[in-house]
Amino acid sequence: MIVDRDSWRTAETESLFGAILRLETVDEAGRFFRDLCTLGELHDLANRWQVAQQLDDGLHYAEIASRTGASTATITRIASWLRHGEGGYRLLLDRTREDRGTLPYPVGREQ
Repeated sequence: MIVDRDSWRTAETESLFGAILRLETVDEAGRFFRDLCTLGELHDLANRWQVAQQLDDGLHYAEIASRTGASTATITRIASWLRHGEGGYRLLLDRTREDRGTLPYPVGREQ
């Protein structure tokens, strides 16, 4: 079975992304995502973002697992998306690097 790489892009997902882009503050984003997601979903999203940041900071998988509680399988999956995904992790990691006060690490970058 061949799956279209962009099959997840639907009118509904595009509408959601457009709505998210209209949020103006962290408080607005928090209120929207709390209404949209369960607490478990929010925790999972935040955990994935923490893992992506720590991978970008060059931490070893075991250290990331210890710090975040994420399984090494989850960390491996996030690392794979960071390297071979749509580029969304890389885009935001680069845009938030200054806020995080970190130096670039070559995960997910073309060499």
